[in-house]
Amino acid sequence: MKKNNLIHARTCVYNVNYHIVWSTKYRKEVLDEKLQQELKDLFLEIAKEKGFTIATMEIMMDHVHIFVSAHPQVAPSYIVKMLKGISARKLLLNHPELQKQLWKGHLWNSSYYIETIGSISEDAIKKYIENQKTRG
Repeated sequence: MKKNNLIHARTCVYNVNYHIVWSTKYRKEVLDEKLQQELKDLFLEIAKEKGFTIATMEIMMDHVHIFVSAHPQVAPSYIVKMLKGISARKLLLNHPELQKQLWKGHLWNSSYYIETIGSISEDAIKKYIENQKTRG
């Protein structure tokens, strides 16, 4: 385990990370460069306000990739809900022309992909757990 990835909180030490991906409704390519930058700024603002950290992100014309780190008490579904919900509301308010391009004015597809990311591979963790009894 890499010690520089560890975050020390009041009651625990953690390294909890998620790779989250979601797309625009119907994969419509509506996120031009101007909107991409606005979204990046929005996502960073939301993360700071809601208590998680965005390590890196990339926004394409029709989908978003975000690498997030959060305290174990912050549910991954909450992170997604905050990022998608707040960004959609603010972006659609600031850019009413988007509603014309998107059916019923929904910016994001309702589904998403999420994967946990750690500093150790899945196989290494399984092996470590399996060998705990032999360590005494």
